[in-house]
Amino acid sequence: MKKLMIGIPVVITGLLMMSGCTKEQTQAKSMEQLHEENGIPVRVESVVQKPLTSEHTYFAVLTGILESTASAHVGDKVDKILYRVGDSVQKDAVVITFPTDNPAAQYYQAKVGYEHAEATVKRMENLFNNGGISQQEYENARTQYMVSKANWDAVKQAVKVQAPISGTITSINVQESDNVHSGDALFTISQTSKLKAKLWVPESQIHDVAIGNPTTATWNGITLEGTVTQVDMSLNTKQQAFGVAVEFENPDQKVMSGVNAEIEIIAAANRSAVVIERKNIVMKDNRAYVFVADKGAAVAREITIGKELGLDVEVKSGLRPGDSLITEGQMLLSNGTKINIIKN
Repeated sequence: MKKLMIGIPVVITGLLMMSGCTKEQTQAKSMEQLHEENGIPVRVESVVQKPLTSEHTYFAVLTGILESTASAHVGDKVDKILYRVGDSVQKDAVVITFPTDNPAAQYYQAKVGYEHAEATVKRMENLFNNGGISQQEYENARTQYMVSKANWDAVKQAVKVQAPISGTITSINVQESDNVHSGDALFTISQTSKLKAKLWVPESQIHDVAIGNPTTATWNGITLEGTVTQVDMSLNTKQQAFGVAVEFENPDQKVMSGVNAEIEIIAAANRSAVVIERKNIVMKDNRAYVFVADKGAAVAREITIGKELGLDVEVKSGLRPGDSLITEGQMLLSNGTKINIIKN
């Protein structure tokens, strides 16, 4: 009796183990049968054409919409600097001065020559008006006066360096008592309510870029909105690219002139195309395929890929507007597989 009782649990355990295996096999077969009967669940979307857009990113230096650098016209020691970086100045305001006793400038000689010519032309004008001299004599005196005035203006600008444009002083390259040479850059003035940049666009992208394309410039977390204002029509042989000018509004002037910014052009081609997400493409033997739903089955279509637009891809052939593109579940499919379309 005891031997019988000992054998019963062993038999029951064996039956339970056999039952478990049978149940798992039954469930596995049931899932396969479910797919065979109802189809593999998938989601689809209708293929449509839309304007072909692309985004191209470049890096370039932003500068003021107007910017000018004043240079030294004489070699001498800097006498005074009348403004600081960040100051606003008007055109022709004196920013830096040099000593007036510099022999190379001939400041006082030019001043005396101008004053003498000015007095002479006034005297000759009175005589001419009263018939005391000929018109030729008066014109000679006036010509001499104009030459002396031009010399005097040039000498004054060499000794008292003026702002070439109105704007903000963005850099001063010298300090008082510095010795400079003729041609050395002294200071730069910029108008920074708008900024500009020059981009170099390769041949493969230039057909996407046109005047008026929207563009953004990002620097230090600040993004400015702008547009393409010029597109060169010939290749720069040195850069092996096409020059493109862009401008940006900088109303708060938070972005400074001279910074290196990431610039993105949102380019739009003059055509529409079929564009799908890259994830919907299945690669096999270096060929690209998609699956479309047709009469309850998955149909594999080989496609030709065009432009690659970030996460999207242009499909040049193999898909038509109105096709039902399978967007989920395609990794479980093969050509002719029965499918069950799940509604969103």
